[in-house]
Amino acid sequence: MTQVGEGHETAADADGPVMTFGAPTVGEILAERYELQAHVNDDSAGRQVWRGVDVVLRRPVAVVLRYPGGDSATEMLQAAVDASRVIHPNLVGVYDAIDEGARAYVVREWVDGESLREMVSEEGPLDPARATAIAHSIADALAAVHATGMVHGNVHPGTTLIADDGRVVLADARADSADSAEGDIRAVGGLLYYALTAHWPQTEVSHSALPDATRDASGNPAAPRQIRAGVPAYLDDLTMDLLDRRVAAPEADALAAELARLDAAADDDYEDVGPLRFTQGNATAEPARNNSKIVVGVAALVVIAIVGLIFGIRAITSSNSSGSKTTTAQVGDTPNGDSSAATQAPVANPKKIPLTADMVRIVDPPHGDRMDTGQAANTVDNDPDTAWVTQRFKQANFGTRKPGMGVLINLGTPRSLAEVRVEMSTPGVTMDIRTGASDPGDTSDGDDKIVKTYKKLEDDAEGKTDGTNRVFSAFNPDQKYQYVLVFLTELPAADDGNGGFKVAVNKIEVYGY
Repeated sequence: MTQVGEGHETAADADGPVMTFGAPTVGEILAERYELQAHVNDDSAGRQVWRGVDVVLRRPVAVVLRYPGGDSATEMLQAAVDASRVIHPNLVGVYDAIDEGARAYVVREWVDGESLREMVSEEGPLDPARATAIAHSIADALAAVHATGMVHGNVHPGTTLIADDGRVVLADARADSADSAEGDIRAVGGLLYYALTAHWPQTEVSHSALPDATRDASGNPAAPRQIRAGVPAYLDDLTMDLLDRRVAAPEADALAAELARLDAAADDDYEDVGPLRFTQGNATAEPARNNSKIVVGVAALVVIAIVGLIFGIRAITSSNSSGSKTTTAQVGDTPNGDSSAATQAPVANPKKIPLTADMVRIVDPPHGDRMDTGQAANTVDNDPDTAWVTQRFKQANFGTRKPGMGVLINLGTPRSLAEVRVEMSTPGVTMDIRTGASDPGDTSDGDDKIVKTYKKLEDDAEGKTDGTNRVFSAFNPDQKYQYVLVFLTELPAADDGNGGFKVAVNKIEVYGY
């Protein structure tokens, strides 16, 4: 029987009550249209999943009910409304979202089949070709979702459904403010890992029934090839790259195209599939790979270079022996005798680097338990009405609670930078810009590591601004940067008359070449 709604719990789910009042019964008709036929399951957040029938259109439906109240029901209904706007063969269709006061429920397409969670639990790890095909379908669905500017937020073995006719669909969108497109992409890596190993590598809000991945002393999951034999090296690399936050995540459409390429190569046992297409040109993201075609190509280039060098030497020798009196300009010579004009190329104007929600997150040592961590996206959405609003603190410098907090920007690839511009709601903020080599992860330990290892810009490293705009420009022109931290170390007095210290960071812009 299809399991619907068994995915990640959101923070609101963890606090929500289990349904008691207004519990449904077999044969009951909801909204004068949806007849409940059989109770399927309860998920860990208290939602009840029923099989029903639309008595008007005479088609089977899945009905997901929960006790209303707080953010849980609101988020469930809003996620359903958002999901209904995207039509795709690999997405479960959403038909209705209703709040009756005593209970709230979502009516969706019924899928005869089973979830990936059930399939792997019953049959064990899947063969690589099957795992690739499932991941390809989910990436296609996410590409459609992300194209609308939305995120799914609940990519999970329990929400990945495999129909009896072979169709793979993604159900139960449940995005909240903390979710991102990058999180969806990382979760596809989690699906691949689960399908190949029967273990789940992601961290869940509450206890998960899925077996946890085998991990090393640092908490990193073991690669699929270390757990079972027969996993192609290329598929192993792809899975681990998607899970590794030090490797820039591709866009959903790029991942779908890459999985389609791999899916098509599965009949040939993944021979000669080549390097990851979405990481070519990105030195930090491209893993080392052993590929015979690359070796042959490099060898050919070496031969061509040698032949060109031989002909070049012969041409120079011939020219020198001809007795020509033509004067050859030396490096740096110019007609007016000014050697600087030839050596100093014009400097390009810096351009604004587009930043998206999946490229930023809040860094909050040492606890990482703040309620505003999902607001980092508000600093790069180009909306003047949104901002990252810090919580209220009793002391300007956070007292003994923390050294500061800020917004970490992952540019995806190393870039030459010129400026970082920060716009705030209130003057009097003490802040600096710090840079590092990697993001150790969105955990309290990872945030502590960032603060301890990232280096401040040498010049305008720290200072209080009397205005609401600050520009940092002390970037080394001979260095490239991928991870940039805008770090607040002292807050101004709150301007809302309620005391304490807080600020709103309205906008962050990065300019580079």
